[in-house]
Amino acid sequence: MIITQTPLRISLAGGGTDFPEFYENNGGCVVSTAIDKYVYCIAKERFDDKIYVSWSKKEVVESVDQIEHELVREAMRKVGVTKGIEISFLSDIPAEGSGLGSSSSVTVGVLNALYHYLGAVPTPERLAKAQRDFTEGALR
Repeated sequence: MIITQTPLRISLAGGGTDFPEFYENNGGCVVSTAIDKYVYCIAKERFDDKIYVSWSKKEVVESVDQIEHELVREAMRKVGVTKGIEISFLSDIPAEGSGLGSSSSVTVGVLNALYHYLGAVPTPERLAKAQRDFTEGALR
């Protein structure tokens, strides 16, 4: 079982200027800080080929393409995990709509968990680049 703990953050200034639609034309600058609240991602091998994803709903699917949670789906595609896994999320705060960077924390946490699940130890730079790739087009 793999458990990741990814901090949430507060944007103090410049929120939204880190999106390509804005900074490509205007530049951007964000000041943010991590806080002592976290998103936890738990990844566990299953003994069948199904994929279970538990977030605000529970998904049980046969293939990665059927996963509704787009961050999990795209992270699994990127890392190459295709079956026989259960992924669950817990958070210290209500995740959706909090403005605390929860989607970034979920993305980094699930990528980190999936890389470790495959026996790889991703560097912080690799996780940051993968998260940036998501925000710069993979999910837009």
